[in-house]
Amino acid sequence: MTITAALDETGVAATPRHPLPDPGTGVPRLAVPTVALLLAGWVAFAASTAGYLQGWWPTWATIAVNAAVTFVMFTVSHDAIHYAVSSTRWVNGLVGRLAFTLVVPVISFPTYAFVHIEHHRHANDDEHDPDAWAAHSRWWQMPLRWPFPELLYGGFILRTARSRPRPEVAETVGMLILSLTGLTVAIAAGQFWTLAVVFLIPQRIGLVLLVWWFDWLPHHGLADTQRQNRYGATRARVGMEWLYTPLMLSQNYHLVHHLHPSVPFYRYRDTWQRNEEAYLERDAAITTVFGQHLNADEYREWKRLNGRLARVLPVRMPVRSSVPHAVAHRIPVAAVDPITADSTLVTFAVPMALRNAFRFEPGQHVTVLGAEGIRRSYSICAPATRAQLRIAVKHIPGGAFSTYVAEELKAGDVLELMTPTGRFGTALDPLARRHYVGLVAGSGITPVLSILETVLAIETESRFTLICGNRTRESTMFRHDLARLESRYADRLEITHVLSGDPLHTPELRGRIDTGKLQRWLSSTLRPETVDEWFVCGPLGMSSTARETLLGHGVDADRIHLELFTGYPSDGVAGADYAPATVTFTLSGQRATVDLAAGDSILEGALQVRGDAPYSCMGGACGTCRAKVVSGTVEMEQNFALGADELAGGYVLTCQAHPTSPAVSVDYDA
Repeated sequence: MTITAALDETGVAATPRHPLPDPGTGVPRLAVPTVALLLAGWVAFAASTAGYLQGWWPTWATIAVNAAVTFVMFTVSHDAIHYAVSSTRWVNGLVGRLAFTLVVPVISFPTYAFVHIEHHRHANDDEHDPDAWAAHSRWWQMPLRWPFPELLYGGFILRTARSRPRPEVAETVGMLILSLTGLTVAIAAGQFWTLAVVFLIPQRIGLVLLVWWFDWLPHHGLADTQRQNRYGATRARVGMEWLYTPLMLSQNYHLVHHLHPSVPFYRYRDTWQRNEEAYLERDAAITTVFGQHLNADEYREWKRLNGRLARVLPVRMPVRSSVPHAVAHRIPVAAVDPITADSTLVTFAVPMALRNAFRFEPGQHVTVLGAEGIRRSYSICAPATRAQLRIAVKHIPGGAFSTYVAEELKAGDVLELMTPTGRFGTALDPLARRHYVGLVAGSGITPVLSILETVLAIETESRFTLICGNRTRESTMFRHDLARLESRYADRLEITHVLSGDPLHTPELRGRIDTGKLQRWLSSTLRPETVDEWFVCGPLGMSSTARETLLGHGVDADRIHLELFTGYPSDGVAGADYAPATVTFTLSGQRATVDLAAGDSILEGALQVRGDAPYSCMGGACGTCRAKVVSGTVEMEQNFALGADELAGGYVLTCQAHPTSPAVSVDYDA
């Protein structure tokens, strides 16, 4: 039964809502990737063959390389058959002949082109399709048929020879004579084994793979013929595109080729995406890589659960640093680049031996150790999906480290850097469909940029709204990066710039991110029930106002992630409420005990005996000094770094933790 349109709820054929699929592009003047594949194939064949003859290559390596060449060269000749290599007609003939010589030289390229076009006209028609033997064989016949396609094509070629042009027939006869002559000479010269290694054996291996890849996988088990239903005579095979698209040279989208034969192989995927809904409305045959057939609705659900087909590479989830707590290392600087008039991007060249230690999750930061005990924490402003460590340093007038970065630091210098810490981010799930919102101002963009870019790369169904406050567009850190991301993820990323120093800016977005603006957004475009996670980072006043406003609108505190570069000023009086205590701590596998004076924090006691105890801000904001309470009880003055789950698990910020029992034991390695 032929199905050419979707059915409506009454079972009546509905008119497709999308026009007939079209490739969206014409034949290129020259398909450079295809020609490059041709040249690479011949170079590989020549090098492999010469290497074997000279004794440089082992037999198995020559067979493997030349089998791959046979496989690859078929794709080149296949495109040439359909005039997809060049809009100049003769170029296709030349490229096709050069490629097909390494595939099945006993058949001329023009003759095989005729055979293949007949397959397109009659696909899946057992009586007229010259490739039917490949896709519709019984299982026990496959090992006998697949290695010898020229024999299976022979009958068809002989039956149609009288109707073919004489030059085509003459070329095929000539190729057959040359092939038999070459085989005879090799046998007579005692070089049959050499010929077998460099050509005959790898050619048969390559042909078996080709029959499987190009014929059996796309066509087996399909009842419709090309003339009955062109959308059901061959299939698209979805899933694991990051592997199968390059491995199969895009033939997992074989349906696209049958519908648009003149599209070069490297554009199949783009054509599929361009016409996807039109294909689905016409009941296109779709199968997963594991052989499960999907109808249109099942495919849409499969796609929703497995992410967009636009993905070519597998999702690589970010991994935390391999060290349990922050440890200092000397790291070279790879580049120092200005990003605004008063901020600098510093990129580090992390040595290979320390890559695992400096892995990070989006939203984490590193601490830079300077002279005279200077410690500065800076958010990592790179996506966690890339092996790149970079920070942005905003110049603070009179700031010791920021002035050094702005005026003296250069590529090749070495800085002492602690491994990544921090809990600002959230757990990501490639199958999630969430809405994230970032409320940032000034350098508050640095951790949120990492979160934003990582979320959009990993959670392909999630979207992100960023409200970014600055003085002017020119002073906006990563302005060009944000524009690039918004263009790339236009359907999932929306950025709103709030400017306090631009009198020509949109009136409702002029000024600072304050209560009035937040109230307006929360009542319209950012209703709390439509947002899953909030990330707030910026000056203390903006951050505290945003958090209080969100809480006032009923947002659960666990869904608000707050990152402060400094903690709130503490009103506590040292020694007023706390008694002396004995503190035991474990750090890097070593235990130490210290008597703590009344009012001192656990970190202050640890630093008395271990100068490498991890810390940075000393204000409860960065999370660098995190440790787990093993025994005893403690109380923290303030906490802006640990979540509810960590608190419930017994973790504390040792810079803010004071013992409330005579003895306390904590573990930095936990």
